[in-house]
Amino acid sequence: MFTKYFMKYAHHFHAYQPGDIVYVKDGDGSKPIEYEERRSSVAIKIRGEEVRGENWTRAMLYSYEHIADTLSRMKGISIDIEPFTVLMLLRYHRKAFEETVSLLEKFDAVPTTPFHPIVPHLDEFEQRILARVSFDFYAPLTGNKPVVGYWLPEAVITRGSAEIVESSTDKRLVFLLDERQLLYDFPQAKYSCNRYSNSFVFGREWGLSDAFAFNTLDVPGLIEGTLGRRDDYKESLGVPYLVFTASDLESLLGNPAQLDRFTAWMEGLEGNGVERVSAMEFVKKKLTGEFKRLDGECEFEMGVKDYSAWSDYFDLSLDGKTSDSRWLGYRRVDGKVFAREVEGRRISQLWKVAFTRLFEELNRIVRLGVLEGLKDFNVNAEEFLVRYARIFFKDYYDYFGIETSMDYVLEPANGEKKALKLGRIYYLMLLANHSCPRFWENLDTRVAFGNVSVMAKALIELMNYFNDEKRNIFVEAYLKLLNFGRLYHLWNLGSLPALEGWETSEKAWNSALKPEVPNSGYNVVTRAALYVGKRDVKGELKALIGPYNLEWAVADTGHIPGERHGHWENQEWCEHRD
Repeated sequence: MFTKYFMKYAHHFHAYQPGDIVYVKDGDGSKPIEYEERRSSVAIKIRGEEVRGENWTRAMLYSYEHIADTLSRMKGISIDIEPFTVLMLLRYHRKAFEETVSLLEKFDAVPTTPFHPIVPHLDEFEQRILARVSFDFYAPLTGNKPVVGYWLPEAVITRGSAEIVESSTDKRLVFLLDERQLLYDFPQAKYSCNRYSNSFVFGREWGLSDAFAFNTLDVPGLIEGTLGRRDDYKESLGVPYLVFTASDLESLLGNPAQLDRFTAWMEGLEGNGVERVSAMEFVKKKLTGEFKRLDGECEFEMGVKDYSAWSDYFDLSLDGKTSDSRWLGYRRVDGKVFAREVEGRRISQLWKVAFTRLFEELNRIVRLGVLEGLKDFNVNAEEFLVRYARIFFKDYYDYFGIETSMDYVLEPANGEKKALKLGRIYYLMLLANHSCPRFWENLDTRVAFGNVSVMAKALIELMNYFNDEKRNIFVEAYLKLLNFGRLYHLWNLGSLPALEGWETSEKAWNSALKPEVPNSGYNVVTRAALYVGKRDVKGELKALIGPYNLEWAVADTGHIPGERHGHWENQEWCEHRD
């Protein structure tokens, strides 16, 4: 007999591709950046069809056409796509971009932070810029909706970061998180409309989400697992409640049958009397009274663990909650550096400690350099840097007929065109803060190379912008990229506590930095900085790279373990064919 449940169901898809940048071309800041991409051919299979790309990013973006076709028949879906990913989709596959825009307009489009950094790891100045840009970018897709979602990259959140996001919009927000980030004070809060700060919050059912993403349950198992979340108390009261799951959009490409599995799962829920609504639609209906509320519902204050995430190394948790340890390289609760296993090899994550600290330092140096330069023009720096997004993402804004004129962008800079170069440099720094290098356990990856390459470009452009004594600050910063391996002694990393005792030894450090390609003896940070430097460092600055073997300055990297299922032309390493 058919039963109609008061249970509602929502699924959120998070989409992000960092790109395969190996080198950013020169520019004066008046136009969007141009860059050279990695050429390392790879293919994936979807429903038996091979989708091939010049690199991993292209293959993923080409596959969005298949995803859009499937999801267009769904409901109760919300999607966020990181803005640089949207821009690449527009440039490389306009048809898929237009289909994706239609999808976002049909479903709940969820704003997310541009460039996919770990937001709480950034300075508050960057957080304010990026929050404002995220809502400006998504304005054509969120329209007049009073309640919208927000996706913080990797769902890493603090109350301070959430409040910065809240202050950047007049909409009511729903932060989409993982249930392991939430601090339930009483059972009825689960699956309900819960308040967090001045917004609302939902935590995904991580067991169900992972079962789909990693293919550990078949379709009947997914349906049964979802129905097993039934809340008999709320059912008896006739109070709607929401079971929420989430996964990467790319989880639909994990194997050729994934799209069909997801479709069958959703149809199976509907066939069992479960209505599908997005988390934002659920909250809106609770607020308007269309959905009956428990006493106090939507006023329940939900605690959220600061610096928690949706995809941490949960086996390292001491409190049953997640943290940002995956991106730090050490366990936040006790500061101990740990190791992870990759293809039978134990790799100390000490390199993440250094990578995180270095990029925090480089971000600060670039920001201060940009702000120092903007002082000369009596600029409203924050407003100008927000508006510069209209140049960086110009093709996207032009598609929607949104203002991108120089008059608009330069108004806070009093019309001074020299400010454009500084805006470009600042956005290069933001682009260099993708979270993904520290997501993976091995350092030598295409994503680490991309971050370093772009940051090196920003520093070299600052060297060239300042011809006085200020130049030395940026020279020293660039040298730290070139000499990444020496940071072990410079920062006394060997004194840090280690989980098993060996992870902070010099041997462990050197092993983690060892190159995974046959044609270079340099670690990937040095390699990427030198790859840019050999083209861009000129004149007297050429002495900076003089001691290095430029034949080892190649863009080849190791493969990312999570991309091994792709059919790579070169299975041994992720090459770049010049």
